[in-house]
Amino acid sequence: MKLPRLVRAVPVLLAAALAMPVSAATDPSFLLQATAADWGAYFPTYLANGYFSIMTSPRGTEPSPGYLVAFMDYTPGDVSRPAAVPGWSEVDYNPGGGWLNATPLNERTFADYAQTLDMHDGTLSTRYRFAYAGKATDVRVTTFVSQAQSHLAATQFEITPRFDGEVRLRFPIRLWSGHEPRFALARLSGPQMVDAVIASGQNLDNKPVPTPDRAPIWYYGQTRIVADGGDAKRLTLWLDGRAVNGTRMGEALALGLPRGLTLTRVRLEQRRDVLSLNLTAHVEKGRTYRFSKYVALSRQGWGGAAQADVALAEAARRRGFAALLSVHRAAWHRLWESDIVVDGDAGAQKALHSDLYYLLSGTTAGTSWSVGACSLTPGYAGHVFWDADSWVFPALLLLHPQRARSIVMFRDRTLAAARARAKQYGVRGAMFAWEADPETGVDNTPYFARGVQREIHVNADIAIAQWQYYLATRDRDWLVRHGWPVIRDVARFWTSRVTYDRKHERYEILHVTSPDEAYDDVPNDSFTNAAAAKSLRIAVAAAAAVGAAPDPHWADIAAKMYIPFSDREQRHLDFDASVPHDKITWMGSSLVWLMYPNLDLPMSPQVRRNDFDFQLRELEVHGNDPNEMMMVMMAVAAAELGDAKVADEWIRRNLVGFLKPPFNVRTETVANNAGYLLSTSAGFVESFLYGLTGLRIEDQGLVGAYAPVLPPGWTSLTLKNVRFRGQRLDITVHRDAAGKTVLQRLPAQAGPARAASLRSAIGGDGTTGTATATRQGDRR
Repeated sequence: MKLPRLVRAVPVLLAAALAMPVSAATDPSFLLQATAADWGAYFPTYLANGYFSIMTSPRGTEPSPGYLVAFMDYTPGDVSRPAAVPGWSEVDYNPGGGWLNATPLNERTFADYAQTLDMHDGTLSTRYRFAYAGKATDVRVTTFVSQAQSHLAATQFEITPRFDGEVRLRFPIRLWSGHEPRFALARLSGPQMVDAVIASGQNLDNKPVPTPDRAPIWYYGQTRIVADGGDAKRLTLWLDGRAVNGTRMGEALALGLPRGLTLTRVRLEQRRDVLSLNLTAHVEKGRTYRFSKYVALSRQGWGGAAQADVALAEAARRRGFAALLSVHRAAWHRLWESDIVVDGDAGAQKALHSDLYYLLSGTTAGTSWSVGACSLTPGYAGHVFWDADSWVFPALLLLHPQRARSIVMFRDRTLAAARARAKQYGVRGAMFAWEADPETGVDNTPYFARGVQREIHVNADIAIAQWQYYLATRDRDWLVRHGWPVIRDVARFWTSRVTYDRKHERYEILHVTSPDEAYDDVPNDSFTNAAAAKSLRIAVAAAAAVGAAPDPHWADIAAKMYIPFSDREQRHLDFDASVPHDKITWMGSSLVWLMYPNLDLPMSPQVRRNDFDFQLRELEVHGNDPNEMMMVMMAVAAAELGDAKVADEWIRRNLVGFLKPPFNVRTETVANNAGYLLSTSAGFVESFLYGLTGLRIEDQGLVGAYAPVLPPGWTSLTLKNVRFRGQRLDITVHRDAAGKTVLQRLPAQAGPARAASLRSAIGGDGTTGTATATRQGDRR
């Protein structure tokens, strides 16, 4: 459609987004910045609100995939995997010499480059001077996925040309084709899978940043477009899609133009691979133009179809970019009212904020959606592992209980699938999958990893999380309706899964996979047996809480559960002594996980020390590119031992190698680039929440199970706005006047009042609310 060259000011329908409001300077611990030095090894972050995500790109404008919560491709023969939704953040610009996104990155063409992830505001801002073919333009790009209005996102593309003339712009929705090749991961054995990957010209070796080692099998699923269209007059685009054999989704875009822009052409481009609004306009030297893409997404069970999304996007355009950004920022600021504050270690503080940012970005409040191992990305095929229940859940429980609740509600929602799986395996109760589909809960473990079908500790992990939520909230109605059925059915599972050894008068669990997964099909894995026993004791307590009669076998099995132990070495064994502990693994051992806060197996201080020392030795002797899920727990174990110096050393070790610049994306190991692994972010957070504080969630309350420790050189550690049983608390670990490390609890306060109270507390004698270490136990 051609428009007259002397177009009047673009009418209200095309009204510009307002200039962004100036906000107060953000605490540097919330800012992560990329510079030109990061281009060669740029490890993308993502922007997300738990419901949908978009990956980032160096220019801030390139085509980038995004994902919707539990929106899965169910191609036969493959495992389920996240279907990439059409990319919405892309913008392209041509001042006359070439397109922005096609121009190679170099410091001459993209001068004064900086890209900033503001974790406090939940925004990504990119700026540079694009100088190409004799024409220069100052570019600023701001993108966010709304934390306040869960269906909305926006990108603002701001240009200030240093010339007069005609420019072209594209504002597309990028339609992704299906990924090739795909593999029959539901059927291929390990060797067959490796051969298939090699035959495709790929491999599973470690790769340069940011490509994960398993990129060939962690591909995205496909969204097939059912219908799409646009309106060049209304400046809108829309589409309806469906994941392969899965649920429906909708997406829409409304474009906002600068006031006074002289348009010469607006054209709707509609092809198989792209849906775009393409503009040609006349610009003036030194004048700033702001273009805004307002995007709305929905999926079956969450919102309407595309036409409803069009209405949302157009309503967002009427409100304007500044207004949407303002409420989005305010929502993030409310989330940050609950925080962990370190006084004395800037590196640890920034890492904590990035880990909390990724946890908050990947989770929802008030739903029954859990979170994939690698959040809203294709990593680990988007499946739900024990990571959600044993790692992410406890990291959120005290600070953001409504987000933690969604995780335990997922297990209640998918209980029928776990019951069906138990019948399939010939056991009673509920048997949850190692890799659960995030929509259905159905087992989607790849066939090549079928050995982990025996990694059944996941069932105990799930029951423990259910009970922890009840202990933290005392919500009996929730327990009766949602938690108890899960806890009860897991107990029934263990009752039918254990074997009684009459000779030794003990219960055993045979044929399991250890958390140190190279040890497959072993008898009596200590972590599994300890977790099973705890879940059975929980079932007895939960039955009393809801007024039900417990199975008498539950208490008997828990009391007589065999936990392998060496009397000679006075330490636990990883599993039965009949199995040699001699493999090179990425854990070395899993004994440190016996000290994991949610499990916290009672043992004497000497046994705890011996277990810790054995873990250290095995890590040196049998460890290989260690998994950070084990590394983050070393700080917790050291804190339980009361060793502040060693706890500090492990905190620092978890800042090196695993955090990929420029956006502190945590990877599974230093070398494998398996990024966005939320369990490792959560584990790092837990080393502060439960490790340094010594706090545990028990029937008696939030108890000081261990004496608090504070790393040398730190002034204090504060848990801000902890929520527990209807209370809001600020909990501070600091040193009293005598130099003793103490823990103090105060009613949570906001703003200056909070700061004044904390300063007073740290300056006082540390007696009010001071925790007393209560955790005792025998060797087992």
